[in-house]
Amino acid sequence: MARRYLVLALGVVSVSFAAIFIRLADAPVLVIAAYRLMLASLLINPIAYARSRYELLHLIKAGLGLPLLSGVLLALHFVLWIASLSYTTVASSVVLVTANPVFVALASHFLFREKLRRQVIVGIAVCLAGAALIGYGDWTLGLKPLFGDLLALLGAIAVAGYYLIGRRLRQTTGVLSYASIVYSSAALVLLLSALALRYPLLGYSSTTYVMLVLLALVPQTVGHLSLNWSLRFVSATLVAIAVLGEPVGATILALAILHEVPTLTQVLGGILILGGIFVAFRKSRLQAQQR
Repeated sequence: MARRYLVLALGVVSVSFAAIFIRLADAPVLVIAAYRLMLASLLINPIAYARSRYELLHLIKAGLGLPLLSGVLLALHFVLWIASLSYTTVASSVVLVTANPVFVALASHFLFREKLRRQVIVGIAVCLAGAALIGYGDWTLGLKPLFGDLLALLGAIAVAGYYLIGRRLRQTTGVLSYASIVYSSAALVLLLSALALRYPLLGYSSTTYVMLVLLALVPQTVGHLSLNWSLRFVSATLVAIAVLGEPVGATILALAILHEVPTLTQVLGGILILGGIFVAFRKSRLQAQQR
């Protein structure tokens, strides 16, 4: 039993390192995102082919429209979120992008007519208050942090679309097959975009390459696989709530490694957002699938 919670904790800690590795990688946003998904695809694809080749073939024959769209949204999410870290703090960026369950709930209501329970409405209102507080605090520091906050929120919307598609496809598709197709398509979109804009893929410092490898290994592979493994043994609600520890972990790591001290409004706004998500989804079956 203890191993299940240790693996869950490992997943949360692993994804908390993502913002730190990104900050320490001296490369353009598209290049960082492309390397993250390309390296993750290289790790996952052989395993997916070995264990789920027939399911992969069935998925390809059934049509790749939705999986490819999911990959495009995932690529857009990473570009927006990684870009936000160049403008605002780790604390603001990570806590705002973690608010994606709010957008999932709103989209499910308007697109699929899913009823919003009272606790969800209250939670969303609290989250909006937290986002407004962070935005106000960052606005007093200048337009640059506020622009970063906007990018993080747009990244949350993009990943919400990715989750909505994933929720539909994962009903009939295993996690390895789904991840293989989506990661590969996202990596291809990012690679072609970087090449089209003539960003060099080589010539960076050794530190940057180490950060890019760690980004693919730790948060993308170890983190995500640990969280998905945990979903088999503990409730999805527990995983969703545990993932709310990512902004806390990322903020502590940013303080220790980057010497980035969060402001009072960022701390209070973050508490409101995380508290709102907890209130809204503590009894739901929302499955967390974090960046």
